[in-house]
Amino acid sequence: MSTQENVQVVKDFFAAMGRGGKQGLLALSAEDIEWIIPGEDWPLAGTHRGHAGLAAVLQKASETVETSFPEPPEFVAQGDRVLVVGVATGKIKATNRTFKDDWVFAITVRNGKVAKIREYIDTQALARASQMDASGLA
Repeated sequence: MSTQENVQVVKDFFAAMGRGGKQGLLALSAEDIEWIIPGEDWPLAGTHRGHAGLAAVLQKASETVETSFPEPPEFVAQGDRVLVVGVATGKIKATNRTFKDDWVFAITVRNGKVAKIREYIDTQALARASQMDASGLA
């Protein structure tokens, strides 16, 4: 596929995430997709594999985080790799704390499907927003 086609696949993937379209995301994802989210003390951190792992992390995200994107992300591509650079703001539902996250996703497209996602995010901002105080309250 061309670089432009790979960028379009990634744009379609992000649009499906924004719509909350699980079936659309699965259709745009390789069956062996791997999504790596860095961090500690952050509920979404870890490596999520396959369609089941993708569905599970999306479900957990919808239960734990409210996110918005104040400006459209930028897409930079070379071959089968697409970098997506953006900013997210939001709130951790359990703590009601807000965050601002500057992020980069390094995405590999294979045969017209998203095959690998590696996030580079401000995990400390997200971890701080996720922390409970000593009494267990936000």
